[in-house]
Amino acid sequence: MAQVATIEGERVESLAAGFSGVLLRSGDEGYEQVRRVHNALVDKRPLLIARCRGAADVVGALAFARSGGLEISVRGGGHNVGGKAVTDGGVMIDLSLMKGIHVDTAAQTARAQGGVTWGELNRETALHGLATTGGVVSTTGIAGLTLGGGLGWLNGVHGLAVDNLLSVELVTASGDVLTVTAKSDPDLFWALRGGGGNFGVATWFEYRLHPLQEVHGGLIAHPFDAASGVLRFFRDVSPKLPDELWVVAGLVHAPDGSGAKLAALAVCHCGPSAQAEQDLGPMLEFGSPVMSEVGPMPYPVVNTLFDEAYPPGVLNYWKSSFLHELRDEAINVLVERFAVTPSPMTAVVIEYFHGAVCRVDVSETAVPHREPGYNLGIFSEWTDPAATDENVAWARETYAALEPHLAPLRYVNYLDEDDVGNAVRAAYGPNYERLRQLKRRYDPDNLFRLNTNIDPA
Repeated sequence: MAQVATIEGERVESLAAGFSGVLLRSGDEGYEQVRRVHNALVDKRPLLIARCRGAADVVGALAFARSGGLEISVRGGGHNVGGKAVTDGGVMIDLSLMKGIHVDTAAQTARAQGGVTWGELNRETALHGLATTGGVVSTTGIAGLTLGGGLGWLNGVHGLAVDNLLSVELVTASGDVLTVTAKSDPDLFWALRGGGGNFGVATWFEYRLHPLQEVHGGLIAHPFDAASGVLRFFRDVSPKLPDELWVVAGLVHAPDGSGAKLAALAVCHCGPSAQAEQDLGPMLEFGSPVMSEVGPMPYPVVNTLFDEAYPPGVLNYWKSSFLHELRDEAINVLVERFAVTPSPMTAVVIEYFHGAVCRVDVSETAVPHREPGYNLGIFSEWTDPAATDENVAWARETYAALEPHLAPLRYVNYLDEDDVGNAVRAAYGPNYERLRQLKRRYDPDNLFRLNTNIDPA
């Protein structure tokens, strides 16, 4: 064993000689902090963490891992609930130091490195009155969210993040550094727009931007005894929503720590003020909310509305799927199950796909979710490790109770560690076989397998 450790040490020293970032092993200062990801339920220890500063560092780290037969994980923002960003005993390629952002106001585009978060990108683009579709939580990394499709507040009017993606700088399994566009390699570019981390390490992203100075957004919360009515109202208004308005319904807990259960609507309208007032009217006039805080605000602020609900360092277990319809029977199950959730941090969230995201052909990108529908997230969240079993069981039992109402569709970025096999196929639907063919072409040995994995075999 000592001899093996010595050999690995010599290999690390060889890598370090041409590495501009930081290499961390167990015992090094910073190792414990960097190996942690957003979900505290994940507790893995990489043999080596390669904190890269550019594509050359990524190439070096990949070569080191390949030559030693070591498992590879890639960390951008570290938000993946399944903990795919960190390997146990392998090499973590950490992009979180890669924070470069360049906004081209004339072309209305932005280039950003793989370690950038949506809050950081939004802050830079907002300086110029521009934005693109990004995550609903500002601390989410742009890399993982985009590669998995990328739903967000601007879905209805500008589509998914992948619908605004113009190019990707990609380090492939063979160590090549490619600038991938629809023109340079249409097949690979198609796969990157929703295929997750299956095809390489994405070190730069280029996005199309859109003028966006200010939006109308906020939260409307109702008492829990009105939950069934709130969800039925959400169901009835969803098909009539204009592109400019995105609404998320949720069964949540009050943020004051009281544990009080609420039924809430989160809204974001990116149209003119007069239109926003008209379109938001039904939401604001419905029922008797206990809180209604909706008004004009900068888009980067809207992007932080859910941040406090998803803090780093807490324990998470998620189940998710699309619903065929939001029928009364499904609503009854949701309300009954949420009434007995064991944690005052857990939430059930329903996001409605509509507008621009649904005007893209199913086969145009790897993301197949192009019809109006309800994306359901059962987000179990808690702080006490001793409560893990009951919180995981609650999420699984809730999901099982809803199975008669679920559609065979899954959103890649909400899949947890145990969502494999049929869940992966459901995430890609009719695009799965084409993705497998491309995986065989670009990563036949499945070097990049710590992801929502498309098995090339």
